[in-house]
Amino acid sequence: MITSRIISTGSALPSAVATNDYLSTIVETSDEWIRTRTGIKERRIATTEDTTSLAISAGRAALDASGLSAKALDLILVATLTPTQFMPNTACSVQAALGATSAVCFDINAACSGFIFALQTAHSYIVSGLSHYALVIGAESLSKAVDWKDRSTCVLFGDGAGATILGADSDGILQNLSGSDGSKGSILTYGGLPFKNPFITKETNSPYISMNGQEVFKFAVRKIPELIIELTQKEGISISELQCILLHQANERIIQAAAKHLSLPIDLFPMNLDCYGNTSAASLAILLDEVNQAKKLERGKPLILAGFGGGMTWGSILMNW
Repeated sequence: MITSRIISTGSALPSAVATNDYLSTIVETSDEWIRTRTGIKERRIATTEDTTSLAISAGRAALDASGLSAKALDLILVATLTPTQFMPNTACSVQAALGATSAVCFDINAACSGFIFALQTAHSYIVSGLSHYALVIGAESLSKAVDWKDRSTCVLFGDGAGATILGADSDGILQNLSGSDGSKGSILTYGGLPFKNPFITKETNSPYISMNGQEVFKFAVRKIPELIIELTQKEGISISELQCILLHQANERIIQAAAKHLSLPIDLFPMNLDCYGNTSAASLAILLDEVNQAKKLERGKPLILAGFGGGMTWGSILMNW
């Protein structure tokens, strides 16, 4: 049976670092307040970089690690909710920079679930025979999407990009799940472009991310364990067989709660949110690259990627590495 398998990974991060102590100079907060509530110590902020340049750098790193030529890529997907521009899409800009002239290119927006959704889309293209090699990128510049006077959100987010290349194989992705619940959309929003034209008298969209933190937390700590249990049951394996579980890096408390609910050791859940904060669609992609580069993944053994995001949306993938 043909499935898809991750061939390589890559990532790119802005050079500028904003520590909790620095944030305490521009908004009413403190290192202790942020760390105890989120686990975050610092985050990267795009200054000379943007979503497109980060996506290109991460994509190039994954391509270099794969040993493939750019022309071998026939699909490029970029998951982002903070594109540098809306047209052309970010994936087309990546294509042009890499010289991947054979690739179909489009962006996906499922907020923090975006990278999972993009992997699932690429997997479907490969299994159906529409694609042979797919570059999947999660890239964000969330520093431009937060209100830097709102300590409940601005301390949470960071910028960065991660990438993977998938190819057809007889082993790899085993099961995947995804879903959405638009009735909960109001608990996590980002208005983006203001809706303004000569025919209306006031702007109707907020230009900043807005979040009901308690409701997002309750949603995540319920949904994440459900996904992990359902995935392993569908494949007929025990959770104890997993080499690791990579979760969206939103909040240390959410990951700890998931581990406790599943009666699993916290060591099974790699984390890097202390260094990067919540990078939305880039979160899992960056974490996967870090774990891969550290040679902590054993070929042939199963792992799970799982995330949740605005919409509300959720997705998870069980694969053999």
